[in-house]
Parts: sequence; C-alpha cells; structure tokens
Amino acid sequence: MDSKNELNQFKSDLQNKTQELETTQRHLQEMKLQLVEEEYTTLALESTEERLHDAANRGAQSVGLGKIEKHDRSSKDKENAKSLDKPEQFLYELSLIPNFSERVFCILFQSTFSESICSIRCKLELLQKLCETLKHGSGVMQVLGLVLAFGNYMNGGNNTRGQADSFGLDILLKLKDVKSRDNSRSLLSYIVSYDLHNFDEDAGKEQCVFPLPKPQDLFQASQMKFEDFQKDLRKLKKDLRACEVEVGKVYQVPSKEHIQPFKENMEQFIIQAKIDQEAEENSLTETHKCFLETTAYFSMRPKIGEKEVSPNVFFGIWHEFSSHFKDFWKNENKLIL
Repeated sequence: MDSKNELNQFKSDLQNKTQELETTQRHLQEMKLQLVEEEYTTLALESTEERLHDAANRGAQSVGLGKIEKHDRSSKDKENAKSLDKPEQFLYELSLIPNFSERVFCILFQSTFSESICSIRCKLELLQKLCETLKHGSGVMQVLGLVLAFGNYMNGGNNTRGQADSFGLDILLKLKDVKSRDNSRSLLSYIVSYDLHNFDEDAGKEQCVFPLPKPQDLFQASQMKFEDFQKDLRKLKKDLRACEVEVGKVYQVPSKEHIQPFKENMEQFIIQAKIDQEAEENSLTETHKCFLETTAYFSMRPKIGEKEVSPNVFFGIWHEFSSHFKDFWKNENKLIL
C-alpha cells in the first residue's frame, strides 16, 4: 500500500516537474525570440542610413518599393497574410512621403558635407599649427640650435665648415648614425641628454614637455596632398549645387503640407554650407602659402621635375627625426628619474 502511494506521489511530482520544465522552456523561447527581434531591430535601425543611401543612389525605390507596395495591397485582402519586415515597413512608410528620393539625397548629403568639411578643416588647422611650431616653436629652436652648435664644434678644425650659420634638414636624419669614439652613443642621444640636463627644468618629471611636434601629427601631415584638398572641395561644391537642385524639386510640389520643416532646415543648411565652403577654400589658400613659406624658411628645394616641395618630403623628414628624438628623450627621462 505504501509502495503504491509512493508511486502515485512520484508520478505527481514528475508531472509537476515536467510542467515546470515546459513553462521554463516556453519562457526561454520567448526571451530568445525577443532578444533576436531586438537585435534585428537594432541592426535595421543602424543600417537605415546605408539602406537609404543605396536606395537614393541606385534608384531602388521604383523596383524594390514597387514590390513592397504590391505586397501591401495584396495582403489587405488576406487574413493570415505575412506582414512586412521592419526595415521594409520603414522604407515603405518613407516612400509615402512626397519627393522621397529628393529628400533622402539632400538629408544624406547634409550629413556627408558636414563630415567632409570638418575633416578638411581639422587637417588644414594641423598643417598650419605644424608650420608655425617648426618656424617659431621655442623647443624646436632650442634643438636646432644645439644641432648647429655641436656640428660647428665637431667641425672646429675646418675653417669653412666650422663656422656655419645653418644646415640642411637632411642632416637631422644623420645624427643618429654619428657615433662616439667608443661607439657607446650617438650624437642625437647626446643632444637629447644635453638639452634635458641643461635647458629643461622639468626633466625627469611627469610634466616634462616634448620639445618637438608629435611624431603622429607629423606623419599625418606627411600623408596630405594639397591636390587632394582642392579636388575634395571642388566635389563638395559640385554636390552642393546638385543638392540645391533636388531641394528645388521638393519645393515645386503642389501641396505645401509636407514642405516644413524640410524647407527651413535645408535653407539654413545651404546658406551655412556656402559659408563653410568659401571659408575652407580661403583656408586652403592660406595654408598652402604658409607651407611654402615654411619650406623656404628651411631652404628646402623641390626635387627635379617637381614644382614645389611636397608635404610628404618635408614632414617626412621631420617625422623620422621626431620619432628617433622621442625614443632617446623617453629613455633619458627615465634615467633622470
């Protein structure tokens, strides 16, 4: 009798556990589906601009959206019709906006223009800053003065070379190869050590400031071309005119119901874009002039067959020199500590 009761109790417990497992499984499945849906939604939203960009560029509205509209019309007559996926539903709702294609083009260009202008501005500002620092920076002047002084000292026995008042920039790249008699250190490492011990009150301290432009800034500048800036600005100007044309198409619709706030936003954007465009064109002219003056200041001449010294050559020399200088500078600072 006891065995029978135990068996019934066991069956009851087993049934309860089974129900609990089924309930848990359903909850897990629902959570999994919810997570998948949330991830899909996030991806769909993140790719919205890219989808719109592709649609605007390839004219996909006439084909892709046509299929979506056909599906939407046919599904209205069916009870169990499959609904549109969220990205397709989003695109379909956007397509109902008057002049959808033109609006998309203008909105995407607004974002692209702002990013491009900002990038050009930052690069030109970096070039101007580097030129100013190399010509007038106290740290740079101190280092170059030491190079000249030690060079004249080492050439003291030569009446011609021992009293030089300047030197070519290519000399900077040879300093690390000039060794002491016992080959224990280079001239560059000695100049770095002398500068820190005799002219830098913060040597060995955390607030010690590197006297030359940062190697990464010089490398970035060495990769720039003024021709690329000119080409980018011409393209932006051309695209801005195209944007004005597309904006005009939106204004021409008979119904003015959906004109705002698009019209107000685009009018403000175009006015500011023209101001920014002209400002960067002027900045490019000034930066180019500043760069040429800087190369002339250091008596650099263009290579045979070239009209002027390129940023790649000029800043390439400074990048290599600054990189080697910084290696010795960091090591020497550690020794002082």
